[in-house]
Amino acid sequence: MNAFDYFFERTSDLEKPFLVGRENVSFRELHNSSLRLASWLRMEFGTNKNILLLSPNNKFFLTAYFAIIKSGNVCIPLDPNIEKENLEFISNLTKPVLIFLTHEVERKTNVGTLRSIFPDTIGADEYSAPLLEQDKGFDDNNCAEIIFTSGSTGIPKGVMISHRNLIANTESIVTYLKLGSDDRMLVVLPFYYCYGLSLLHTHLRVGGSIVFNNSFIFIGGVIRDLLEHKCTGFAGVPSHFQILLRKSDNFKTTRFPDLRYVTQAGGKLAPIFIDEFRNSHPEITFIVMYGQTEATARLSYLPPELYEAKKGSMGKGIPGVELKVVDEKGELIKPGEVGEVIARGDNIMLGYFGDEEGTRNAIRNGWLFTGDLGTVDDDGYIFLTARKKEIIKVGGKRISPKEIEAVILEIPEVVDCTIEGVEDEIQGEALKAIVVIRSDNGRDEMIERIKHHCTGILALYKVPQIFEIKEQLVISATGKKIKGKL
Repeated sequence: MNAFDYFFERTSDLEKPFLVGRENVSFRELHNSSLRLASWLRMEFGTNKNILLLSPNNKFFLTAYFAIIKSGNVCIPLDPNIEKENLEFISNLTKPVLIFLTHEVERKTNVGTLRSIFPDTIGADEYSAPLLEQDKGFDDNNCAEIIFTSGSTGIPKGVMISHRNLIANTESIVTYLKLGSDDRMLVVLPFYYCYGLSLLHTHLRVGGSIVFNNSFIFIGGVIRDLLEHKCTGFAGVPSHFQILLRKSDNFKTTRFPDLRYVTQAGGKLAPIFIDEFRNSHPEITFIVMYGQTEATARLSYLPPELYEAKKGSMGKGIPGVELKVVDEKGELIKPGEVGEVIARGDNIMLGYFGDEEGTRNAIRNGWLFTGDLGTVDDDGYIFLTARKKEIIKVGGKRISPKEIEAVILEIPEVVDCTIEGVEDEIQGEALKAIVVIRSDNGRDEMIERIKHHCTGILALYKVPQIFEIKEQLVISATGKKIKGKL
């Protein structure tokens, strides 16, 4: 089945609003406008062609995205603020036949002679054709989209996601979150990010609704949208929750009578923040999740009723996903040992576009090697310790930055921090802590306080030798810390 037909299977004729807020669109309107455009795309380009999509979250994005998928072509959603060099790299690699973009994006980038469609022309008659029917015998292993990883460092990798991947991951998320037609999600995550797209897919499938907020930096607007639109769900990465809890004056005291649950993924959020959220909003269910772009979006979740018993765990595999932690020989580790998390299921990517070697390294014997290190307890719950590539070696000892960051974040005046390894002539690498605090006052005193706190908890070799106080960390548009640019 084409993923488009799956998403709209129960909702194609609904007059109910799907997108609510500054822009509005019903399920039926979105289905029909996307289908008309998809028919033209099929007639004009055939199938299996790459098409770029550069736009913030809006109605234009929705129409173009679903049209490309339905047409049997491949959607490549990109950050509308993408650097020219990265856009040129991706264009040269994927050789797109068309680009959907806003005029604002066009002014900032160079798309050359590539054929373009804009928001003010997308509904024109010239981009319409006799409607496509459901594709009989459609191969759901066809590539539906290529998501380029935000790539904290190095060259962006294009993750190829199939129609089967999208359907499998959506079905699983809908099941474990118990989503229904009454659910309404406040979306602050961009749709060129797999976590953001998962919100779109799941709420479309169940007949729920979404509200866009593309300006998370204005915390008051987030609080207003949650209340005004009676949102039942909110999804964020660690930086979102850290900002809400420690940079907002009234988030913790505001009541959200309609907010049923929040989900957190996109990196490990220190338990101190989860506790802070749960203590200030005990009526809201907090769900810890784990995933990767290479797994379409989601790999695991921790049932909220087990949070206290399994604090710090990212849970077990979601329905349809197998997770294991293995040593370097591929053998299962014992509780307390550290190994690499590997995953298997219908949500695992087809591979990296144009990178056969990278694909072979990532997928072995049907298992995705995530690059995340972790351990398991006696009940099989997985606890992440670090990314393989982020391990810092100080004097021959392997250190996980996450462990040190979690200790520093226990200090209430600390909003965020990151640990990096810097070159050291004696030890190879030395630990550097870059810290964001509530107020600029008393920087020297705060550094001494952090040192004292770390010394009382961590082994001496894990205490950072270098400290830097900054107003903010460098955060990607998906909310992740960009190391090496701090």
